[in-house]
Amino acid sequence: MARYFNNKKIELLAPSGTMETFKKMVQANCDAIYLGGKSLNMRMMRKGFNFSDEEIKEALKMAHAVNKKVYITVNNMINDSEIDEAIEYLRFLNEVPVDGIIVQDLGILQICKEHNFNNFEIHSSVMMNVHNIEFVKALQEFGVTRVVLSREMDLKTAKHLQNQTNIETEYFVHGDMCVANGGNCYYSSIVFGNSSNRGRCFKPCRWPYVIKKDGSLFNTEFPLAVKDMYMYEHIPELIEASITSFKIEGRMRDTDFIVDLVNAYGDAIDRYIENPLSFNRKEHAAELFDGRKRDFTTAYAFGRPGLDFINTRYEGTGKFYSTGKVFSVPTEEPEITDKAINELQSDLNNFNGKVASKNKLSVKVNNYAQAKLSIELGVDRIYLPCEVLLPDQFVSLDQLQDLVNTKNKTEIYLDLPQMMNELQFDMLDHYLEKHGHLFDGLLVSNLGAINKYGHKYPLITNYNLNIYNEKASKFYRNLGVNETTISLEIKNNELAKFISLSESPLELIAHGPLRVMYLDHNLYENIDVLKPIEKCDNKYVENDVLVLMTDKGENPVYIDQNGKNHLFTSKEFCLLPILESLSFEKPINLRIEGQTYTLDELKTIIEVYQTAISDKSKCKELYSQLQPKRAGFTLGALSFKSI
Repeated sequence: MARYFNNKKIELLAPSGTMETFKKMVQANCDAIYLGGKSLNMRMMRKGFNFSDEEIKEALKMAHAVNKKVYITVNNMINDSEIDEAIEYLRFLNEVPVDGIIVQDLGILQICKEHNFNNFEIHSSVMMNVHNIEFVKALQEFGVTRVVLSREMDLKTAKHLQNQTNIETEYFVHGDMCVANGGNCYYSSIVFGNSSNRGRCFKPCRWPYVIKKDGSLFNTEFPLAVKDMYMYEHIPELIEASITSFKIEGRMRDTDFIVDLVNAYGDAIDRYIENPLSFNRKEHAAELFDGRKRDFTTAYAFGRPGLDFINTRYEGTGKFYSTGKVFSVPTEEPEITDKAINELQSDLNNFNGKVASKNKLSVKVNNYAQAKLSIELGVDRIYLPCEVLLPDQFVSLDQLQDLVNTKNKTEIYLDLPQMMNELQFDMLDHYLEKHGHLFDGLLVSNLGAINKYGHKYPLITNYNLNIYNEKASKFYRNLGVNETTISLEIKNNELAKFISLSESPLELIAHGPLRVMYLDHNLYENIDVLKPIEKCDNKYVENDVLVLMTDKGENPVYIDQNGKNHLFTSKEFCLLPILESLSFEKPINLRIEGQTYTLDELKTIIEVYQTAISDKSKCKELYSQLQPKRAGFTLGALSFKSI
């Protein structure tokens, strides 16, 4: 089943979490249905909302009998222990076969290629965060036929991307939204060991926070809790933007609610196709509004929504609409404990070769002074970010030339923007053409940049590419990547296996506050519209930095020159206690995330790690003597075991 408008294919894609819902949805006014199987999908928190293999077979027969398609979500990150399971599951889906799979982890693409699983379409998940033309081109080379576009993409950009690549595009039109950019939220993983990229998010974005800035406190209630997507009244604009598939979120919604919602959208599409000149955008809109679970937004479809993105209605205040229970309550980031250290060391010792790894030391800096200091201290590599945290600015050409002239053996890498639009590619193409020879390589954070620059410069993948298994690492290696930064998601019983299986040189974040959310949403705008309620200084960072505060901690939020917000942990990640156990034959480079440190703080940390690298027997002593610069030390996700 498919609909057409001006020869443009239109598909209404509906969710189904249970067989009860599916049996009603297959008779509803939709063209395709997506659902999750027994494993490897983004709804693993609720086992009752996933289908068995036999139920998938039954669902396919029911759907195909009425000419509808079924897509299976294989859309979470997988670790190395899940590779065999993934191969068998994909073999089953290929043999049935299903109409398509929805994928986040590029390791799945690698498996499909290696095993010739080609009986289904491959669609990229929204968690892959597809946002530029080069990104799409790379996916097309691996057989991806449809991309679910980044939630931060406006329709004008979506149309341009589709016109340039001729790929099918899918766009979220209704339902639950995330405040952070897709695949770039690690907060639940760091605090709870439950990853939003593995279908286990505890939604710290829906905690009650107050904001502190400039020595004042602002009552903001729920400043990260966003509204639900609502594009019901904008079907003409979606079609004009060449969106193929209109996706409704809601695999865990009540059956009657979600079926009625799908029918409303299907009816509106049909009315528009039948007679666009008499199309009434508002017909049944009041009913949808009255039945909403959160308030509605068009998000980024027509431009950045600003503070209007934030919800104040029932479920948006941290509760499930169905039960009234909270997702989670404000929770302190885990401190480093002897138990966590011992567990991690034990697992590392089971895999390592008792050979002291050669560790080079890298530092990500934010300004010229930090870069100069790092070079003077003799670090092996520095990263100069294109996304500079204010009030600093990107290094001038004179400063860059000075760093190059004085760098000795220190490598200088350019850290490219995490998300790159076509304007940024245009700027970087020109800059690198003129000045690229001054850099030793690039630190890359999206697949588009890898596809564009992979055979022109040495490349290191950044942690936010979420490389969590050797298959994903191989995917990037085939595109010319020279070195892999291990994902922040990795748990204490996964790290050693990842290292031992990896055929790529590795870099591991060793120290510093971790960026756990990357946001287009600008929290600083709150200061322009709210009045302070009392005086209150920041505890750990300067007062000109915005801080999100609960009774369990303070999280600094920095803003860069492009308006992106970067939310960091309150504690500092620290690997000192376990460095001695990183004894593998392969080199493992260590990185200090130094952007937010003062020069004195950064100097101390660099010198401590240089001492530790030269004599691993001193690591525990150095750790006991090192004073935290923030709220304490944490092992982040390494505090937890994979489940």
